[in-house]
Amino acid sequence: MQTIIYAVEDGVATITLNRPRAKNALDTVMRQELTEAIATIQGDASVRAVVLTGAEGAFCSGGDIRGMQESTAESARDRMISLHNWCEPLINLDRPVIAAVDGVAYGAGLGLALTADIVLASPGARFCAPFLRMGLIPDFALLYTLPRVVGRQRAKELVFSAREVGAEEALALGMVLEIQPVDRLMERARALAASMAAASPVALSIAKRALNQSTDNSLPAMLEIEASGQALARLTQYHQGAVAKFLNKEAPPFQWPARQG
Repeated sequence: MQTIIYAVEDGVATITLNRPRAKNALDTVMRQELTEAIATIQGDASVRAVVLTGAEGAFCSGGDIRGMQESTAESARDRMISLHNWCEPLINLDRPVIAAVDGVAYGAGLGLALTADIVLASPGARFCAPFLRMGLIPDFALLYTLPRVVGRQRAKELVFSAREVGAEEALALGMVLEIQPVDRLMERARALAASMAAASPVALSIAKRALNQSTDNSLPAMLEIEASGQALARLTQYHQGAVAKFLNKEAPPFQWPARQG
């Protein structure tokens, strides 16, 4: 890997964007390596949770503008489709994803952060959808994720203004779950990931997929997912073991870390 660092420890895969001179902008090589990393995670059942972060004080400054010199609409569209080939699998990954954001998360970097189930930020984190500054529209699934996170009206304001959002405002908007000191950011992200890695993989996968679908489905459809999913979860060895521990007054296998900071 030339542009990312991929490591797995105790069931948690950490993907670190590693182009610090470019503030970890997404170039062609990084896109391909992220595609490979996501495919590796999909095929590795031992990976139970994922942490996304960036190296040396930046999360991701967006797409590499030097690589945006397509001569035709067709080539530009093909470029976006190649991005979607791993963006959609990341959003729908059947394991929890945590983004640890320090510094800039601009453009596609904001999109990458919002593919995560949980976003943690340092006080110096900065979020922005600057596409209109360049005469472009939001990409990296932001047209899907941003209104679901902040609401449609606020999403329009953030896109139309192309303004920067600091960590505190991002917390208030629901883009960020917690703000952590920069020296504790990765520690907290790994603690949450390790906790979720100890949860039932079947139950967590079903719950994540159902929640991702909830804004597009009717109540009857969601109730059917709930009934079928719960029936499947009850048959797992994990559930049966958790029930046995409860009856024996033992600590449950899944423990959520206490909220910090």
